[in-house]
Amino acid sequence: MVDGSLSRTNQPSLSRQPLGKAIRIRYRMTPWWLRVAVVWLVSRAVTTGILLWFAARQGDNAWTRAHPDYLSFAQLWDGTWYHIVADSGYPSVLPMTADGHVAENAWAFMPAYPFLVRGLMVATGLPWELLSVFVSLVFSLGAALVFYRMLRMVLHGETALFAVVLFCVGPLSPILQVSYAESMHVFLLAVALYLLMRRSYVLLVPVIAVMALTRPSGLAFALALGLHVIHRLVSKRRDPFPVWERILAVGVAVFSGLMGLLWPFVAWMVTGSMTAYTDTELAWRVPYLGYRELVPFTPWVQGAEFWMPGLLGIVVVVVVVVAFFSFLFTPWARRLGVTLRLWIASYGIYLLAVFFPQSSTFRLLLPMFPLAGALAQPRSRWYRVLLVALLIAGQWVWCYYCWWVDGYDWTPP
Repeated sequence: MVDGSLSRTNQPSLSRQPLGKAIRIRYRMTPWWLRVAVVWLVSRAVTTGILLWFAARQGDNAWTRAHPDYLSFAQLWDGTWYHIVADSGYPSVLPMTADGHVAENAWAFMPAYPFLVRGLMVATGLPWELLSVFVSLVFSLGAALVFYRMLRMVLHGETALFAVVLFCVGPLSPILQVSYAESMHVFLLAVALYLLMRRSYVLLVPVIAVMALTRPSGLAFALALGLHVIHRLVSKRRDPFPVWERILAVGVAVFSGLMGLLWPFVAWMVTGSMTAYTDTELAWRVPYLGYRELVPFTPWVQGAEFWMPGLLGIVVVVVVVVAFFSFLFTPWARRLGVTLRLWIASYGIYLLAVFFPQSSTFRLLLPMFPLAGALAQPRSRWYRVLLVALLIAGQWVWCYYCWWVDGYDWTPP
C-alpha cells in the first residue's frame, strides 16, 4: 500500500498541467489506431460534404435524376459497371459495335470487389447501393491504418500520421467512398507493401491473389518484386539474402506475374477471344484515338499527339517522366526506403507501358499513395496547413471536372 501510494503521488497530474501541455500528454497516450481513425473520420466528413454539395446541384444524367441522394450519386460512372457485374456477371459473347469492333463491356472490371459486395447482398438482403459504399468506406479505413503501420517502419510517428492525413484528404479521396474498387485495392496494396517490407514472402501470396483480381496490379507488383530480388542480391554482403528467401521471393514474383495475366486468360476462355480483355479496355480509348491495337509504351506518345500535337506534347511527356523518376532520388523520397520506391517506380513504368493519359489517369495514380510519406516530411506548420488546404481544394476540382456530370462530359473519373 505504501509503495502504491508513493507511486501515485509522484505521478504528474494532468489537471495541474498547463492546458497545452496536458493536451499533448493526452495525445501521446492515445493509441495510434485511434489517432488514425479520427483523421479518417474527419476527412470522410469533409469529403462527404463536398460530394453532397455537388449532388445537390447535379442535373438529370445517364445515371441519376436531378439532385440525387448520396448513395445514388456514388453510383456514377464505373460504379454502374460494377453493379452490372454483381448482378449479371460477365458476357460469354463480346458485344460488338456497328463497325465490327468490341464495345465497352463488363470484362474491363475485375471481379473481387463486385463479387464481395454481391456476397454481402445475398447474406444480408441489403441493396447494392448501400453495401458497395459501405465496403469502400471500411476498406478506406483499413488502408489508412495499414498505411500508418507501413510508414512507421521508415518514418517518425508524427510524420507518418501527417502522411495519413494527406492520403485521406487527397484530391482523389472521394473515390474512396463511392462504388468503386479503389478502396479495396489500396487496402490490399498497403498490406502487400507492408508484408514485402517485412519480407513475409509467403503471406504475400493470398494478398496478391485477391489484389490482382481487384484492380490491374499483378504485373506491376511482379516487376517490383523482381527489382526487390535484384536489390537484395546486390546488397547481400551487408544484408544477408539466404537461398531459401531467394527461392521464395522469386517464386512470389512469378506468381504475381501469373496473377497479372490470369484475368485476360479467363476472359479468353469464357469468350473464345484471345484479346477479349485488351480489346475491351481499348474500347474506352476510341473517342480519343479511334481503333488501335495496344503496343506497349506507345499510349503516352499517342496521348501527347492527341492533347498537344507537335513537338510540345513529346517534350511535356519527357519532362514529366524525367521529373517523376528524379523525384524518387530526392532526400524526401529516399527516406521512404528502397521497397516503397521500387513499387512506385514499377507502377510508374506499368502506367507508361499500357495506359493512355486522360482524365482517368488521375485515379490510376492512386496506387502511388506512399509518396504522401515524402510530402509529409517538412515540419513547417504553414507548409502543412497550406498543403492540406490545397488538397481539399483539389477534391472540389476533381469532383467538378471528373465526377459531377455537367451535360456532355468527356472527363470520366
